Amino acid sequence: MSWIELFGALLSAWAVWLTAQRRPWCWPIGLLSVAVYVGIFAEAKLYSDALLQVAFAVLIVYGWLRWLRNLDDDGRVQVAPLPTSEAAAHIALGVIGSLMLGFAMHRWTDAALPWLDSALTAFSLVAQWWQARRHIAAWWLWIVVDVIYVGEYVYKHLLITSVLYAGFIVLAAIGLRSWRQAGRAHALNSKAAAA
Repeated sequence: MSWIELFGALLSAWAVWLTAQRRPWCWPIGLLSVAVYVGIFAEAKLYSDALLQVAFAVLIVYGWLRWLRNLDDDGRVQVAPLPTSEAAAHIALGVIGSLMLGFAMHRWTDAALPWLDSALTAFSLVAQWWQARRHIAAWWLWIVVDVIYVGEYVYKHLLITSVLYAGFIVLAAIGLRSWRQAGRAHALNSKAAAA
């Protein structure tokens, strides 16, 4: 067992829990966790995952600033709808990113799982973007991505991380439920205010 991996897993779980609760503190805790995971993934030769952590760091700063401008009176972030056209465009970018990164990792590195790792990286970026933009749909995408990540990490013998990602699936389901309730409550309050 790697104590560094355990520490990174605990930080990551805490950050996702705070995200599910719509608390802005999820972002600085998440920033600490991605710093730990850059080293873990580089050592496991999961280079796309290591690069993903760097991209997450940038998106975390963006998400933190964006969330701070969109808080409810109780200090929780307001959820926002995701237009279908934007969702389709982002999914298309995820596919293109998967193919481009997969080709680069396959051709120029000794990456262990270049195509799968690249696809998970690209779609994790889409999910993170949606999370930063406060879209409920992020949770659906996280559930799909995390299920596949569990298998990848078991295969690479990153057992603590595979358990973490199994926990992420549970947290994503909790986040989905919580954010849907918040979205419905916001819609009802908007209708009542307009009446």
